[in-house]
Amino acid sequence: MDQYQHIAATEKFLRGEMSPDECRVFEETRRSNPAQDQLFVEHQLMLDRMVTYAERKRVKANLHDIHQTLQESGDIQPLEKEVQGKLLELWTRYRRVVGVAASIAGVTALLISGITAVFAPKAPITVVEELRRKVSRLERQSSNQRAEINAVRKKIEPGREVSFGGTSFLIDAKGYLVTSAHVLTDATGVVVQNHTGEEFRATIVFADIQRDLAILKIEDDDFLPKSALPYGISRNGMEIAEPVFTLGYPKDEVVYGEGYLSARSGAEGDTLSYQLSISANPGNSGGPVINRKGEVIGILNARQAKAEGVVFAIRSLNIYRLVEEMKDQNLAKGLRLSAASQIKGLDRIRQVRKIQDCIYMVKVLM
Repeated sequence: MDQYQHIAATEKFLRGEMSPDECRVFEETRRSNPAQDQLFVEHQLMLDRMVTYAERKRVKANLHDIHQTLQESGDIQPLEKEVQGKLLELWTRYRRVVGVAASIAGVTALLISGITAVFAPKAPITVVEELRRKVSRLERQSSNQRAEINAVRKKIEPGREVSFGGTSFLIDAKGYLVTSAHVLTDATGVVVQNHTGEEFRATIVFADIQRDLAILKIEDDDFLPKSALPYGISRNGMEIAEPVFTLGYPKDEVVYGEGYLSARSGAEGDTLSYQLSISANPGNSGGPVINRKGEVIGILNARQAKAEGVVFAIRSLNIYRLVEEMKDQNLAKGLRLSAASQIKGLDRIRQVRKIQDCIYMVKVLM
């Protein structure tokens, strides 16, 4: 396979357009050919950078539009070239301080405040006071805009009873997630939340009470499918004492934990599960257990009450079995699992940084 053929195959793989047999051949080629694997990683990195660049261009365009609108409305006046030069110098020096996620009106208010601080000594006091009043008005408008944006993004209707049930994680870049079935007990609706606080509506596609696993699907126009998942879903077993780590939501932010495999069976010899020595809380249920290669090897589902730090996890092989049952019932709808990890060889901090984008809090609506 030459370079161009490999790039075409890579894009087909990332878009999820390969059949299971094609995926297995492609992944085997990557494992056996380091050069092909390097091409895959480089091309995926290029695509990610293109998406980031497009997002920055969109933000810059929005900033320009709001600036023009404020000028036309008379809320701000066009700056002289000398002033523009000084402002550009200030922006270049302090641009890292200004968060990309700040609202456009808020950014504009900060810029006007900066102008006031630099040029106030040379301006008449009446001009300064007028400018301060405009800044105050813009800050109030910014606050109102943020409140309106948050109200739109909230996916839980006022008055609904909500249980913060546990954790879920993506098993397909198009929005399929897995969690523990017991997390969804008595649910009449489900909303999932990522580590940045964004909420998305989701539906329960399939549940297996015996295995304590459930599949969710994000059904929300605000959700942007990912190009690929950083981790793979392992089909293989683990050895005792192998190190593992988890990410989950025992509180209202993603939490990291680490430990090791302490037994190859779960409670009362359950061969569907592993026993782990790791710290976990009820909110961790449904979260991934990940090995040092960046592969999901299990799903946390229970904690032993009488033993501190002893938890159990359903083996990840059961995810494959669950998906096969879904396909038999025509419920999968393009769902494809991958065993290939894109973060093998990275240090733990970089692994977690990539994985946390795929971990979601589960909010159960009663």
